[in-house]
Order: sequence, then structure tokens, then C-alpha cells
Amino acid sequence: MSRTSNRADGDIVQDFLSVADLLEEPQLAQLFAYLARERDATVQDVIDDLELAQGTAYSYVNRLVDAGVIDVTDDEQPRRYAAREIDLTVTTAAGDREYTITPALIDAVGRRETDADIDTYIDRHGVAGLATALTYAVARERGEVTHRLMAEDLDISPLAAEMILQALRPVVHEHYDIKEDVHHDAEEGVNV
Repeated sequence: MSRTSNRADGDIVQDFLSVADLLEEPQLAQLFAYLARERDATVQDVIDDLELAQGTAYSYVNRLVDAGVIDVTDDEQPRRYAAREIDLTVTTAAGDREYTITPALIDAVGRRETDADIDTYIDRHGVAGLATALTYAVARERGEVTHRLMAEDLDISPLAAEMILQALRPVVHEHYDIKEDVHHDAEEGVNV
């Protein structure tokens, strides 16, 4: 769902609103992330793997199809669904910050329901703050920054930085190519 300037403004706005729904509702984000990860699944797969009630699973899948963020990949019964690629960049009104909404960010938002550290971080810093933390988490897993540097840059406590970096670690390893031999400050322990 990467967008370029040749698209009609209405389409771009609709795409943004569809993605905004994912970022506002962790259950939808979780379903989108699941379909992005599986690449092709039935509603029964969703019910089994995400432990959703049948009515809820069908409702969520239909909402995401209507929003245009997942596609029906097979019209045969049972229908199969897959997530569309999302790469949407949003710039603040002042033009001083830019955020890219990716499947990794949507996945992180979807984990809000099951990860108290992500939930708390979003409550305190918003989804934009989580997007920034995800950028640091990728850099940290690549051995480029430490939790202390993140804390200093974002004016948060080193403990808060370490907690969100640890919470985002599974997201990073699922969505980015990270070499496992990279050593980072988490292995030194959390001496904050």
C-alpha cells in the first residue's frame, strides 16, 4: 500500500484513515500483523491461532477487507486472506517530524493487548512515540545504539528505554533482518 503522488487525494486520505483504524484498535492491528506474517490464512486459522470468537474473527476480517488493508486471495471456500503491504509516511503539520507506518509498527501496536510495557509506553508517548522507540529498537538490535543513548535522546529514564526496547525486541526480529551475533547493552544487564 505504498503511495505516490500520482494517486488521487481521496484514495490517499482513505488509506490513511484505514491505517489509522489499525493504530487505534489493537485487536485489528494484531489481526493485520498475523495476516502479514502468515501471508495467507483462513478465518478458521485466525480463530484458532488468535483465539478469537467466530463472530469476532469474521467481523474483524470483514472490517479489514472493507478498509482495504487485507485482500481475499482465494474466493473458493474457505476464503483465504492476506495483508496488503503498508508503507505510509506521515509528516507533522509543522513539518518537523516524519513517521513511517509499517507492518512492524502495526504489529507493535497489536501487542498492546498482551504486553503491559508496550501498552504503558503508548499511553505515555502515543503511537508516534512508539514509532520512534521502534526505530531505536531496530538500531539497538543492530548494535548501533544503547538504551542509555535512547533515554538521553528522548528525555526518558534509562529504565523506561530498556523496558520498551525489550518489549519491541520480538517485533524487530520478526520484521527486520537482524544478525544474531550482534551484542547490545541488554546482554550487560539492566543497570539503570
